[in-house]
Formats: sequence, structure tokens, C-alpha cells
Amino acid sequence: MPSDRELILQLQEGSLSALGDLYDRHQHMVYRTALGITGDPEPAADLLQDVFLRLHRFADRIDPDRPLEPWLYRITMNLTYTWIKRYNRLIKPLEDIANWVTGGKKQSPSDLTEKEEEFEDIRRAISRLDLSHRTVVVLYYINDLSIQEISEILEIPTGTVKSRLFYGRQVLKKQLETKGFDLREVQYEFT
Repeated sequence: MPSDRELILQLQEGSLSALGDLYDRHQHMVYRTALGITGDPEPAADLLQDVFLRLHRFADRIDPDRPLEPWLYRITMNLTYTWIKRYNRLIKPLEDIANWVTGGKKQSPSDLTEKEEEFEDIRRAISRLDLSHRTVVVLYYINDLSIQEISEILEIPTGTVKSRLFYGRQVLKKQLETKGFDLREVQYEFT
């Protein structure tokens, strides 16, 4: 299987097959990021398409010697910010995130009902975060990116990423504790 570098070079020469291969390789990451921020599967799917249309359109501007994922994250974040500003939407129920959190385990109907209520509380808490905190929380917890990777993608200092994570966690903790979540056992790693 060709590397991203080889596929970008092929794309720069006009290969639509290379674009398809890049799409197949990176679509889940882009979709998951867009869904985590918008909370809505339909715009997330539209944003996924927009990201890869931009990849095709601006292929000649991409340095094939640099990793592609940070570029894709940056474009995804920029398009998502534009969508949020344009439609002023907040997070809706996130079935994909719910599956990610539960690990896709089969549960009884009463367990599922309880989990749905918990996810709704978490969704509301995340939606109340300001966009800068919400973005960092989604990239860190949902996309499992490092502080350094988030810093590079958002083009902000690592200290700013850490600060946004800290304050985002504090706001989430306060909101979830008021809903009866017992967060004493939650240990946050020092990042």
C-alpha cells in the first residue's frame, strides 16, 4: 500500500484514484472530528466531503514530505468552526461517541436507558463549553491526540492546549456533579 507521501504526489499529478485511497485511509478520523464538534451526523458527513474536496483542490499546495493528518485536522477544524458560526448549532446526541465510550458492548434495555440519560447529560455539558474548550476536549478525548499534536493542528502553544483542557475539565466536572455524577474517582493525568 502506498504511503501518504506517494499518494499526495500522485494526487498532485491528477490521480483521482490517489484521492480515493487517501479518503479511504483518513475518512474516519475526519468524520469523527467533525461529528465530535458539530454533534450532528449530517453536517459531519457534509464536512467530510468538503475536507476531501479541498484536499483535491489544493493538492498542489500540500508538502508531500510533511504528515497529512495535521493538515486534514486543521481543514476539518476550520470548516467546522465556519459551520458552527454559520448555523450556531450546539452538540446533539452523539451515537458514534456513545458507542466509542461504551466500547460497543451489548447492554440490557434498562442499562441502555440509563446510559442514554448519562450520554445526554454529558452531551449537554460538552455543548455548554465554549468552542475553544470544546474543540480541545474533543481532539484530546475523542480523537486521542496528544497535547503536542493538538498544539500543531490548532497552531496554538502547548500551554494554551493544557489550559483549555484544564478549564474544560473543570466546567465539565461542575456540570456533571450537579447531575449526580460521582467524579471523585476520576483521576486526570498531568499533561
